Amino acid sequence: MRSLSIIMPVLDEGESIAATLDALADMRALGAEVIVVDGGSRDATIQRARLRTDRVLSAPRGRALQMNAGAAKATGDVLLFLHADTRLPRHADHMVLTGLERSDRAWGRFDVKIEGRSPLLLLVGWLMNLRSRLTGIATGDQAIFVRRDAFQGVGGFAEIPLMEDIALCKRLKRTSRPLCLSERVVTSGRRWEKNGVLNTIVLMWRLRLAYFFGADPNDLARQYDYE
Repeated sequence: MRSLSIIMPVLDEGESIAATLDALADMRALGAEVIVVDGGSRDATIQRARLRTDRVLSAPRGRALQMNAGAAKATGDVLLFLHADTRLPRHADHMVLTGLERSDRAWGRFDVKIEGRSPLLLLVGWLMNLRSRLTGIATGDQAIFVRRDAFQGVGGFAEIPLMEDIALCKRLKRTSRPLCLSERVVTSGRRWEKNGVLNTIVLMWRLRLAYFFGADPNDLARQYDYE
């Protein structure tokens, strides 16, 4: 049986990091490695994470930079990249390891449910899952997992400030189609609701389209932060 490393990039997650990591305690007890990579938090994120992980690392701020730093120190045969506001389903470790073994795929992702007040978030999650199945492209919200050798073979995450998940998936597709697990991770809808669900949908589609046609990810990141 292969081993699993869960890598979580964080920044100022002190209010919620304890609950997030406590939810991984059962998997950690069964052998999964949990690594938190901090991008310069100014709250209690690091202190609270140290009690609940196998390793806490510091890296330059940026999700791709932080996840690559975690992957470089991970010991697992399979790497799972988990956002701090996303919860894995029960027995996710078993699903990932046995799923990859039986399917002979190099990588994969979960279906996602977006949690929040707006009923539109259910539709957004459904569309994300459908799009992912049709295109073979996943987002970070879907808890991308990948065999270590495949991740290293494509050079890890492109160190860009936005769309790093899309760029990784495009390269991994040359290795294999993704394993699409129908079990759902649950992710927070906070960023969707901050500026309005419809506004965020339009923004994200516009940014993805611009990236597809070759826009600079640095420019896209500035637009995303501005919005």
